[in-house]
Amino acid sequence: MINKNLNIKIISKAIFGLLFFAVFFLITNCDPDETQDVTNFKLLVLEDEFNGTELNPDVWAPVDAPALLGNGSLQYYTSRPENILVEDGMLKIIARQEAFEGSAYTSGRIETNGLFEKKYGRFEARIKMPWGQGIWPAFWMLGSDCEENSEFGAIGWPDCGEIDIVEVRGQQPTIVNGSIHGPGYNGESAVTKIYDLVDDRVDTDFHIYGVEWGEGYINFYVDDVLYNQIKSDDEKVTGEWVFDNPFYMILNLAVGGGFSGAPNADTVFPQTMYIDYVRVYTEE
Repeated sequence: MINKNLNIKIISKAIFGLLFFAVFFLITNCDPDETQDVTNFKLLVLEDEFNGTELNPDVWAPVDAPALLGNGSLQYYTSRPENILVEDGMLKIIARQEAFEGSAYTSGRIETNGLFEKKYGRFEARIKMPWGQGIWPAFWMLGSDCEENSEFGAIGWPDCGEIDIVEVRGQQPTIVNGSIHGPGYNGESAVTKIYDLVDDRVDTDFHIYGVEWGEGYINFYVDDVLYNQIKSDDEKVTGEWVFDNPFYMILNLAVGGGFSGAPNADTVFPQTMYIDYVRVYTEE
């Protein structure tokens, strides 16, 4: 006769084993995006295809100014067609190695400050990036009450908040970065994550870079792949969450700086950042 106690033990072990593997399967096969807050903003409120021959002055303002204080970049931003050009159905931001107003390089920067600002939404652009040591293209946002140097404004950086939708170290053409900066988590301590294109590059193809930003969270996308979510209660957000106010957009191509380092003898100029379109969606 079979021992009943032994039989019960065998059955119990079998059930335990099945439960263990079931839980293991669920954990290891769970799509991490299933636990994330994903808001699909669908109401198109801004679409710039960069048709024609000039920037839309109701949306974009070019910057004529030297490099930003504090970030170490080397270019002088100009609104000249040598640095900002709209043609062939796209915007071209061009960095050149040339002496200009005391700088060794020129480039372009445009922004929607005072023209188009939104609180929450999906902000995206289709871009083909330049590459090379010391090349630093970016699509990003600042709080509308922000002055980049606090001595010039009531609210300075980083207290006003910064959302880096995408920025690239030109010497790493398969990797993009998405980050936020705020009080207590900025600069080298920014909350950030990289996305590796693996079998592709930022300079050989256009890619769509975007964020979906809602109350208490910001999702980062490359070509509709959600690769990172930052929430207001993230342990890396070591200061106040400052992303519940309107922000404006910036497109620029920097040369040098702490993020990418200085160009070297192998860096080719001119360098061009191609922007096919910029779109912004809000909730319906």
